[in-house]
Amino acid sequence: MKLLLAEDTKDLNRAVTMMLEHEGYEVEPVYDGAEAMEHIEKSSYDGIILDIMMPKKDGMEVLRELRSRHILTPVLMLTAKTEIDDRVAGLDAGADDYLSKPFSMKELMARVRSMIRRSAGFGEQTLRYEDIFLDAEKFALTAGNSVRLSIKEFELMQMLIANTDRELSTEYLLEHVWNGETEAQEDTVWLYISYLRGKLKSVGTSVQITGAKGGAFQLVSGSEKSGGDQ
Repeated sequence: MKLLLAEDTKDLNRAVTMMLEHEGYEVEPVYDGAEAMEHIEKSSYDGIILDIMMPKKDGMEVLRELRSRHILTPVLMLTAKTEIDDRVAGLDAGADDYLSKPFSMKELMARVRSMIRRSAGFGEQTLRYEDIFLDAEKFALTAGNSVRLSIKEFELMQMLIANTDRELSTEYLLEHVWNGETEAQEDTVWLYISYLRGKLKSVGTSVQITGAKGGAFQLVSGSEKSGGDQ
């Protein structure tokens, strides 16, 4: 599981990062809100831990911005504030959970596990199309190279591999990958398609995803692709 940790106190950031990595998570630590948004725009995460009081952009700004872009990644907010109004504001802005400082590492780990826990399985352990392999155990996409996928990237790629004989509309993907979540929008699908296109390039395959924003998408080999939609 891949997490983004945005906490401007360096000692705390380092301690939390070490604890999360010890528990088996892949962690990208950042130290201000602007840097957090830069990472969110480039990569997909299974969970985001946001400190509210950060320089450049505070955690609330980051949260509102990512939710306005229909990025539905679970978010755990951290703050030294204890007032009820602050907790309500964070939850109303789209946070999934809220933890006040000081906190125990044991409690933080429990909150993180709860935030990203998935009850459903992922079916076949390995799927293949042309020269790419999708491994459910490692959440990895492999061709010439290998790259890790977030849960939602994995689910989307799984859906595309299972339906290489047809195009899948944005509406179909919203219903079957995002389970009809009301906050998921056309922009959400397009964002994750963009993530996967980048990952396909990084593993060195000729397989590509055709389709334009708001339309239908299909996984095809390089020889089948009719250009102009990227």
